[in-house]
Amino acid sequence: MTATPTDPHYTENVQDHLIQVQRLLDKHALVETVAHNQSLPRDERHELLDKMLHKRHLAELRERLADLHPADIAYILEALPIEQRLLVWELVKADRDGEILIEVSDAVRESLIATMSREELREAAEQLDTDEIADLAPDLPQNVMRDVFKSLSIEEREQLRAAMSYSEDSVGALMDFSMVHVREDVTLEVVSRYLRRFDELPDHTDQVFVVDRDDKFKGVLPINLIVVNEPEMVVGDLMITDTIQLHPDEKADQAAQSFERYDLVSAPVIDEDNKLIGRVTVNVVLDFIRSESETDLLNQAGLREEEDIFASVWKSAQNRWAWLALNLCTAFFASRVIGEFENTIVQFVALATLMPIVAGIAGNSANQTTTIIIRSLALGQITQGNASRLMVKELAISGFNGLVWGGIAGLFAYFLYHSVPLGLVMMSAMMLNLILGALVGIGIPLAMQKLGRDPAIGASVMLTAITDSGGFFIFLGLATIFLIS
Repeated sequence: MTATPTDPHYTENVQDHLIQVQRLLDKHALVETVAHNQSLPRDERHELLDKMLHKRHLAELRERLADLHPADIAYILEALPIEQRLLVWELVKADRDGEILIEVSDAVRESLIATMSREELREAAEQLDTDEIADLAPDLPQNVMRDVFKSLSIEEREQLRAAMSYSEDSVGALMDFSMVHVREDVTLEVVSRYLRRFDELPDHTDQVFVVDRDDKFKGVLPINLIVVNEPEMVVGDLMITDTIQLHPDEKADQAAQSFERYDLVSAPVIDEDNKLIGRVTVNVVLDFIRSESETDLLNQAGLREEEDIFASVWKSAQNRWAWLALNLCTAFFASRVIGEFENTIVQFVALATLMPIVAGIAGNSANQTTTIIIRSLALGQITQGNASRLMVKELAISGFNGLVWGGIAGLFAYFLYHSVPLGLVMMSAMMLNLILGALVGIGIPLAMQKLGRDPAIGASVMLTAITDSGGFFIFLGLATIFLIS
C-alpha cells in the first residue's frame, strides 16, 4: 500500500529511506559478485544466484519500495547511479509508474522512459489525470500519446487538448479539472448529499465552486460553511462572490504570487466567457515555485538545463559548454586588458598582487545587486516608474561601500607597500568598479526581461566577466596615470 502523509512512518526523513535502499542495493551487488565468482558449473551458479538474490535482498527492497510515497521513490531514483536506478525502477509496482514519472525531474524521467516499452508507457500514462498526462506528454513518444488519446473518453480528450494548448508558464498549464461545483439555488442539504456520493473529494478541496445553469462562475462556498450552517440554507445566500479568479492565459508566476499573498488553497480558473473551466491548487503552485527557483539557480550558473547528476560525462559536459565557452572568451579579453598594461605592471609589481582584490569584491557586490533585482522582478515589484529610483539607490549603496571598503583596502595597500599614491589608487579603483558592478547587476536582468528572456540567464557568468575586465582596466589605468612617471 502506498504511504500517504497521514501514515506514521511517512514523517521519517526521506534520506533515511535512501540510505536503507542503498544499503540493500550494496548487499545485492555484493551477493551477485560472490555468486558469479563461485567455481561451479554455469547452471548451478545461476540457480545459486536466483536463490540468493530474488528471495532475499531484492524481495526486501521491493517491500521497502512498496511502502514509500511516489515522491519519496522519485527522490531516491534521482539520487542513485544509473545502474542502481534502473534496478529500483524495475522493482516498482507497475500501477505506480505514472505517479513516479510525474514526480521525478525531467532529466531522470528521460532515462526511465528510455527503458520502458510502448505498452508500459501507455499503461503508466493511463494511471494519470488529464492535466498530469499533459505534463508528461512532451517526454512521451508520439505513438504512445496516440494510444493514450484513443483510450480517453471524449470529455477527457477535450480536457487534454485544452491542457496541452497552454504554454508552460501559464495558469492553464497548472490547471486541473478535478473540482466540485454546485448551483446557487440549491440547499446545503442537497450539497451535502452530493458530496457524500464521492468516494473521496479531489485533493485540496477547501471550497465548492458555484455556477449557474450555463456553468458561468458565480462564487465559492467554503466547506466549513456547509458544516456549520443549517441544511435548509440556500447556497446563494452563503456563497462568497468577492474571491480571487484566475484566467488560463495569465502568467503562472502571477498566480503563485496570489496564492502566497492571500494564503489560498485553491482558486477557480475562468475563461473569457466567465465559465468555470478548472482550478489551480496550492500543491501545484508549490511545485511550480520550486521548479522556477531551481531553473533560476541553474541559469545564474550558466547551465542550459536541469542535469541528471549521474548522467554520462559527455552529456553533462555538453550541458555546461555554452557559458564555459563564453567565459573563456571573456577570460581572454581580461588577459588582453592586463597585457595592455604590461609595462605598468613591470614598473610597479605590487599591482599584480592587488588586482584580484579589486575584481573580486566588485564581483561579489554585483552578484548581491543582481540577486535583489532578479527577486524583485520575480515578485513584480519593479516597474518603469520605480526602476530609475532603484538604480540610483543601488549606485549610492555601491558608492558608499566603495568608499568604506575601498578605504580599508587602500590602507591595507599603504601598510604593505608604504605608498600613499598606491593606497589612493586602490581606493578609487575599488569604488569605481563597485559602481560598475551595480550598473551591470541592474542592467543585465532588466535587459534580459525586456528581451523576453529569463532575467537570471547567465547573470553570474556575465557579471564576473565584466567586473574582472572592468576592474583590471580601471585599476591599471589609474595606476598608469598616477603612479608611473
